[in-house]
Amino acid sequence: MTEQQSPDSLHFLATCPKGIELLLADELAALGATPGKTTVAGVFFQASLENAYRACLWSRLANRVVLCLAREEGIETPEALRAAAAAIDWRDHLAPGKTLAVDFHGRSDAIRHTRFGAQTVKDGVVDRLYAEARPRPDIDTRQPDLRLYAHLHRGRLTLGVDLSGDSLHRRGYRRDVGHAPLKENLAAALLVRAGWPALARDGAPLVDPLCGAGTLLIEAALMAADIAPGLSRERFGFHGWAGHDEPCWRELKREAEARASIGRKRCRSRLYGFDESPPALAAAKANAMRAGVPALIELKGAALTGLSRPEGLPDSPAGLVMTNPPYGERLGELPELVQLYAQLGERAKAAFPGWRLAVFTANPDLGHRIGLRAHKHYSLKNGPLDARLLLMAIPERDEAASAEAPGAAAAEAPPARSEGAQMFANRLEKNRKRLKKWLKRSGEPCYRLYDADMPEYALAIDIYGDRVHVQEYAPPKSVDAGQAQKRLFEALGVIPEVLGIDPSRVVIKRRERQSGKDQYRKQAASGERFEVREGRARLWVNLRDYLDTGLFLDHRPVRRMLGEMAAGKRFLNLFCYTATATVQAALGSQKEGAEQGEGASDSVSVDLSNTYLEWARDNFALNRLDPSRHRVVRDDCLRWLETAGGEFDLIFMDPPTFSNSKKMTDTLDVQRDHGRLVRLAMARLAPGGTLVFSNNQRRFQLDADLAEQYRVEDISAKTFDPDFTRRPDLHHCFLIRHWEDA
Repeated sequence: MTEQQSPDSLHFLATCPKGIELLLADELAALGATPGKTTVAGVFFQASLENAYRACLWSRLANRVVLCLAREEGIETPEALRAAAAAIDWRDHLAPGKTLAVDFHGRSDAIRHTRFGAQTVKDGVVDRLYAEARPRPDIDTRQPDLRLYAHLHRGRLTLGVDLSGDSLHRRGYRRDVGHAPLKENLAAALLVRAGWPALARDGAPLVDPLCGAGTLLIEAALMAADIAPGLSRERFGFHGWAGHDEPCWRELKREAEARASIGRKRCRSRLYGFDESPPALAAAKANAMRAGVPALIELKGAALTGLSRPEGLPDSPAGLVMTNPPYGERLGELPELVQLYAQLGERAKAAFPGWRLAVFTANPDLGHRIGLRAHKHYSLKNGPLDARLLLMAIPERDEAASAEAPGAAAAEAPPARSEGAQMFANRLEKNRKRLKKWLKRSGEPCYRLYDADMPEYALAIDIYGDRVHVQEYAPPKSVDAGQAQKRLFEALGVIPEVLGIDPSRVVIKRRERQSGKDQYRKQAASGERFEVREGRARLWVNLRDYLDTGLFLDHRPVRRMLGEMAAGKRFLNLFCYTATATVQAALGSQKEGAEQGEGASDSVSVDLSNTYLEWARDNFALNRLDPSRHRVVRDDCLRWLETAGGEFDLIFMDPPTFSNSKKMTDTLDVQRDHGRLVRLAMARLAPGGTLVFSNNQRRFQLDADLAEQYRVEDISAKTFDPDFTRRPDLHHCFLIRHWEDA
């Protein structure tokens, strides 16, 4: 029904981010309103027009303040929605010649699109104006004089005038928002939950060690200095409303300006922001200037590792360390973040004993790395993401640490490891010791250090020079996802410590059964490739951008063998990937005394992927291989074998276990199709030649007919270096020759 309201008790709806409805209700009560029913992301309330204006000006938590004109039940069809809009007397709200816009939210079975819903409400308004012989309003979706709010859910319609205009979270001070910023009203809600208003009244300090564009600091400063968040806004939605009371608004604004002037002078809290990003700090300084609080905030470029207590801070009152650290939207970001959260806890304990710590993160499992127990946590939404605010008490400094000079940074100490994490660390050390002699003798810079040796830590850890590539095996459904995540974070904390490397040089991916296009999908677009050595070969690898790195480490002995077999021979590499095997065959034997240039006389490398073939060309160029002698061919290997001519003395074929690339005419299953592949390859094998056939199908069984048709030797056991002996079924390798060559 259409709302019947008195000027002193109008009905309103204040909307807000999900999860802070009760905070908003308390804030509205403090502003003189009478809160009523709360709904998802909103609070209904009653208030005078003056207090509604006050809510627009002073609410730190609301998105919008809507004057409710109608709240109807049973609105399911466009006709009912249009009639509800037409039932309102718009003379009190829309002056002649003013523009109009409708924001529609929600849906019904018959109203499925917000644009259609908005159009229907607008049609109802026009119907009423037409019936009263009043002019039709123009529509302006960007800067309308009057903005209507309509929300439809389960047949319940709320329709009214949006007194806010732009969302109230847009204070006006933030233009360069930086990366993944907090909305201003969500930042304010976090500060309220963390107890900042009471701390600010006592003159307590606040430190944000990862301040970014400064939103938390600026909202904290506005609270501490009693500055209305809407004071700098030039226009609200009610300025184009026919019922607007301009004298009332002017008086409220004068009062807010006076309070702000006094508040800035009386503010005793000191606020500090640190960040190592110069662009972020520049944005924070500009934002603070526009918000009118630059004198209240001290900003400094500093990394978290160097976080210390600002000089001149008194011991009391104890303050608040509060931050919104990065949380890792992508798996590959986790190694650095695990270390960052651990450092946050360590530096907070060392520099701010007795203070409070508040951390807002969309990855609460990372919060465990802080090393402090959260005595309270609040679930909130950060845009579409589920997030939590963790509140922790930083313990007082113990006697051993009390002798440290004020302001000095405590020595870094790794957080205490769990029993499982310590066992994992011990296993890494044990594996390093086991491989030490072989690595010294072979000189290999790229090797596997760990391969799910402990089932609880289901990872494959490969070393590429001074970088580490970690692959997480996706846990089965029987394993609790939370526990698996916790162990992953423990491992990512241990790996840099044991190996003595920077976490930024650790890359993590998840290894799971791929299907459809997933097996070919690019993981990232860093373009971060670097050169590694394998024997004589120089090879490009990329740890970040693809599921595989460009170099299959388990096939190292096979490539070495190909180099020894290839001298003066015509070499064919099928399913060549990045053609690392071709490089080794072209360069020749790695044995002592072997001369450079004793490799294959010429080669052809075949693959269907343009990306991998371009990578292969780069590998050839890196090793100065003559492209006229060493060619790459883009084709389906099955089709190429069926149509190609010529013979080869040495063929290497390492097909994928399964492939359904859209570039192929059919799927490839190595167990099902290997017989056909081998026979086609053998048709291209010259007398006296050898086919080296390998694959990574764990349960692979060679077609018995092949052993009768050709001379087959299973050399799988001989093709594992010491770093891969744990998994003898990781790949299978066969030498296949014609019987007449025996």
